[in-house]
Parts: sequence; C-alpha cells; structure tokens
Amino acid sequence: MAAPRILIVGGGFAGMECAHKLERKLSSHEAELRLISPMDHQLYLPLLPHVAAGVLTPQSVAVPLRRMLRRTAIVPGGAVGVDTKAKAVVVRKINGEEVVERYDYLVLTPGSVTRQFDIPGVDRHAVGVKTLAEAAWIRDHVISQLDLAAASSHQEEREQRLQFVVVGGGYAGTETAAYLQRLTSAAAKRYPGLDPSLIKWHLVDVAPKLMPELGPRLGDKAMAIMQRRGVQVSLGVSVAKVTEDTVTLTDDRVLPCRTLIWTAGVAPSPLIATLGAETNRGRLVVRPDLTVPGLDGVFALGDAAAVPDVVKGGDAICPPTAQHAMRQGWAAAKNVTAALRGFPLADYRHKDLGLVVDLGGIQAVSKPLGVQLTGLPAQVVARGYHLGALRTLTARFRTAANWGLNAVAGDDYVRTGFQAHRPATLKGFEMTDAYLSPEEISERVESA
Repeated sequence: MAAPRILIVGGGFAGMECAHKLERKLSSHEAELRLISPMDHQLYLPLLPHVAAGVLTPQSVAVPLRRMLRRTAIVPGGAVGVDTKAKAVVVRKINGEEVVERYDYLVLTPGSVTRQFDIPGVDRHAVGVKTLAEAAWIRDHVISQLDLAAASSHQEEREQRLQFVVVGGGYAGTETAAYLQRLTSAAAKRYPGLDPSLIKWHLVDVAPKLMPELGPRLGDKAMAIMQRRGVQVSLGVSVAKVTEDTVTLTDDRVLPCRTLIWTAGVAPSPLIATLGAETNRGRLVVRPDLTVPGLDGVFALGDAAAVPDVVKGGDAICPPTAQHAMRQGWAAAKNVTAALRGFPLADYRHKDLGLVVDLGGIQAVSKPLGVQLTGLPAQVVARGYHLGALRTLTARFRTAANWGLNAVAGDDYVRTGFQAHRPATLKGFEMTDAYLSPEEISERVESA
C-alpha cells in the first residue's frame, strides 16, 4: 500500500518550514512529501529593500529549497487550481506543461500578492516589492533614472526622472523608501552635473500615522528620521491616478514622476478563490488548528489564511507577517503528523517577539518583546533577528558579509540592464492572471 501523500503548495516561510519539520517528524514510509513551487528557493521577503538598494545581493535572501529539504520532492511550477472533492491540485509547470497532483493531505501556503485597488494606471505603471525580480528591477531602474536625468538637457524630464514615489507606510514601504533614498543621495555625488536638490522621495499612505504598530514614540521617531533625510511623508493621502510621467494624489497634487513603487498592503493569492470556500477579506477561513472547515484533509496557513489569533481572542486574526508564517509552518507540521497518526490536533498559539524596522546605516527602530529601542541598539537587534531567521549558515554568512562590505566600501552604482526590456507591471512580475476557473479545473482533473 502506498504511503499517504502530503502535498504542500508554496515554498515561502510557511510552506518551507512545514516541509522541513515534516521531514523530521515523519519517516519515509509514513508519508510521501511533495512541495509545489514555481521558484527553487525560499525568499526572505523582509530584506528585499536591501536588495533593491544593492546593499545585499539577490543570492543572500534566496535560500535554496533543495539545500533545506532532503526527502521532499520539489514540483517546479505553480498551483493554478484546486479541486477539493477530487483531492487534486492543477499545477502549471515552469515549462508550461499542466499536470494534476493528487493528495491525501493538502497544506495550502500560496502566500500573497501586492494589493492594487482600482486606481487608474497602477496596473500599468507601478511595481511592488514582493519578488526577487521586482527588487532587482527597482535597483536597475532607479540607477537608470539618475543616468537618464544626467543625460537629458530638458529640465522637465529631469524633474520627472528624479522624483520617486513609494505608496504604503508599512514596513516594506518605509524601509524601501529609506534605503533607496540613501542610495540616490550617495549616488548623486558621482554625477557632477546633476543638481542633488532635484532628487525627491515621497512616501504616501492613507493612514494617519506611519507604522502605527510601533506605537506613538517609535512611530514618531521613524517619521523624524525619514523627514530629516528629506523624504516627504504624506499621510492621510492616497493615489488618485497614475500616468507614465505623473502621479496624482487625492489632495490634488500632481507629482512629476517616472517611478512608482507600490507597497500598499497585500492580498491573498488568487489561488484561494479557486477553492470556493469561505473567506475573510479574501483570506481562507480556518480553525485555530489550521484546518479548513468542510474540506477533508486540507490545512491552510500564512498570508492566504485567516488564522484566528487565540492569544488576543475575539475576532482577531493573525497578521500576514513572516514571524507568524514560520511558526504556523511548525504548527501545521505537528498537526498534519497528528492527523496522520490519529492523534488530536492543537491550536496555533504564539508569543509576539516584537517588531524591527531597519532604516539603513545605524538608524532603526525596534520593539523586541515590548522593549522600545532606537539607533544603533535597534539596528543590532534588527539585523540580529534577520540573521537568525535566515534558514542556512550560507545565507547568514552571505548577508553578514554583504552588510559588512557595504558599511566599509559603500555603494556601487551599476546599471546592469538585464531587465531593461521586461514589462514592469505588477501582473507581469507576480503572475496574478495565471489561475483557472472552476470549470477549467474540473476539466483538467477529469482528463488526468
């Protein structure tokens, strides 16, 4: 008799951690482990702003799945539909071939995509900071804008190329604006004919406070750091429309701009909509033990699942953070093992480790275990946390070495050009239009 098959969808924090723990908990004859992922690495998302600014190389934040997982078979493709009645997942492999993967237990960790909203022009002119390709493209693009501004003899074009807008005052947006502003400020010194005063960074958020999760003191400190550097922070404001060379805000300001970085929240992977199950603001409703009500053998966790926060109680849901995704991966591995062996399942509970925000250099704000820190102590905590969260010694060494080299030698302003002709859209980078309709899913499963 064949061993039960455990199918894990997604190789991010939750999926990779779940697979890693299952390898330790289950012997090879107890279960067959398979993980579906279009990428062969786990991406350490919190450090993407460092990649966008060139402080870290892309390899530093991409942990190879095959280095971490020894018994789990990697299926190189993306899940584009789920038929829970047939216990089957439709997978589109990276070569375009479609296959159907059967399961006994399904662990859904497809993650999230950048939330766009219905704002004219955002889909055509904005990029996010959710993928390695986006971070690499942003670095190339920002350096290109400096080069093109220096080459242009038209003042209007220079102003457009030297104004940058980041939408979203959360961690991703604030850190991205902070790191890229440092990059352009340092790079401007290498362009003798370029007026540094023309380089302007805007951070826009509809919320009344910058990173309210930090609390008033640390939030105000982060705000002061950004403003002292010259970043123009606009709160209580959103984007009304975008064109190729302008960003219009809801307060009627029109910013000349050819760079729009969109970090205004995340939305669950479109895969969730293919299940036809109950959702909470797009996230799959799950029980505290991470099982999906009404779906036999299905677990869901990470950004795509509305996991109840039993520590806070009430209707609270765990936020879509790396910290929760990793721990939910561990909890899911325990519960899948328990289900397989006929034992009771346990609810997911957590102890909040706090928050860290790295603003570059020695500037940071952190709140480890509720202790409020700023400056160098906060930076030590922030980078220490990231090093600990990276899953291999190789990744930790690369990251620490990159940080050290950047601190000693400074930045290089190299435009590689390897993504110059890639369509720079959220849809193009995050492949949000790849999913099947329920009818198409049934057709693929029946013909398999």
